[in-house]
Amino acid sequence: MRSALPELDEFDLKILDILQHDNATPQREIGEAVNLSAPAVQRRIKRLEETGVISANVAVIDPGKVGRPITIVVEIAVESEKIDLLDAVKASFAAAPEVQQCYYVTGEADFVLIVTVTSMAEYEALTRRLFFANPNIKRFRTLVAMDRVKAGLTVPLG
Repeated sequence: MRSALPELDEFDLKILDILQHDNATPQREIGEAVNLSAPAVQRRIKRLEETGVISANVAVIDPGKVGRPITIVVEIAVESEKIDLLDAVKASFAAAPEVQQCYYVTGEADFVLIVTVTSMAEYEALTRRLFFANPNIKRFRTLVAMDRVKAGLTVPLG
C-alpha cells in the first residue's frame, strides 16, 4: 500500500526545482533564491529525503563520454504475468547494470527497458543472459537510438 503523498508547499517546490537542476547548489544559495535561511532549507531537504520525494542524489553521466555510446530501447513481452514470474523478471532487469531504466507497462509490451552498452556484441551477450535464458520472455524488440536528443530525469514542478 502506498503512503499518502507528502504535503509540498511553494518553498519545497522551489527547492526541488533548484536541486533537480544542480543538487550541488549550496544551501545558502538555495535559501537566498527561495527566501529561507540555510538551516530551514537543510531541514526541508532532510524531510524531502526522508519522505522519499528526493529518491537519490546522483551525478548524471553522459554514457557516450564514458565509453558506452550505444543506447537501446527494448520492448519485452512475457509468457506469464503470474506474480512470482513477474517479480523474477523485474529482479533480473533491476540487477543488470546495463539497464538504466525499466518500466512495467500496459499495451503490447509488458516491459520497456533503456539500456546502454559499449558495443552490439555486449548487447547480444545481454540478450542471451536476460531474454533468451529466461523461459518467461516471449519476445523482445530492439530499437537502437541514433541520436540522444534529450535525456534527463527532471520533473516539471508547479
